[in-house]
Amino acid sequence: MFLWLLHGPMPAEAMPPHARLWLAALLATVLVAATLEGVVLTVRHRHGRGPGYDWRASAASLADLVARRSVDALGLSLATPVLLWAWAHRVHTWSMAGPGAWIALLLGEELCYYVYHRMAHRVRWFWATHAVHHSSPTLTLAAALRLGWTGKLTGSGLFFAPLLWLGFAPWAVFGMVAANLLYQFWLHAPWIPSLGPLEWVFNTPTHHAVHHACNPEYLDCNYGGVLIVFDRLFGSFVARRPDVVPRFGLTDPLVSHNPLIIAFREWERLLRDLRHPPAGRSRWAVLFGPPGPAPHR
Repeated sequence: MFLWLLHGPMPAEAMPPHARLWLAALLATVLVAATLEGVVLTVRHRHGRGPGYDWRASAASLADLVARRSVDALGLSLATPVLLWAWAHRVHTWSMAGPGAWIALLLGEELCYYVYHRMAHRVRWFWATHAVHHSSPTLTLAAALRLGWTGKLTGSGLFFAPLLWLGFAPWAVFGMVAANLLYQFWLHAPWIPSLGPLEWVFNTPTHHAVHHACNPEYLDCNYGGVLIVFDRLFGSFVARRPDVVPRFGLTDPLVSHNPLIIAFREWERLLRDLRHPPAGRSRWAVLFGPPGPAPHR
């Protein structure tokens, strides 16, 4: 989910000008890396040494990125007023001069991200946007770019407001979120092997491949960003099983490469169910309940 940092939870004025240059350089770097992955996997496939590469899916992911940045240019965000209020009414002001504050911020941001990511799977209002990220039928570095257009409008940045209220400076919070999401870019490369003992603490491509899988055995798990420890603590960790190969995409596969269909299929389904709620479910439950059962997942 790396490129979410380009329209992350902080207002634009919280980002110094030099940071924008760094983000632009990082964007160029990940685009080059995603393209190189596609070239290498295509060449290997032509020599019979691996699966092919879906360039149309990658193009759809890039189109999603361009459309999202165009929507972001409108400057609409549900979270910004709350984030500004949280900082103005902070209960403390942390000095970021020592390592202790940075460790506390790292753990706090990771917990906030874990809660956001879990809610993005378990609350349909947030899932309507997050489903876009899971819609690609293949897991590649390019799939990390596919995040949907409506994240700011749904208020996903609200989950990081407690960090500002606790007194961590906006620039520090934004920097930690950016670092977290940058780390996650490489997690979308399932060809990277298991990292052994590191997998007990850190989120890895092995864990993230399970997170992206639509097999019943793997649904709704492994929500961590940099760390996997909160999944282990809160019971949402699922290890990859040698007898179950991850199958990527949604449980009801999205076969289209049309960016409009990718962006709005789940929103169309949500609006349909709000107009005519399924038997036994209120509109409130439709909006804020879980997105399942299939075919909505």
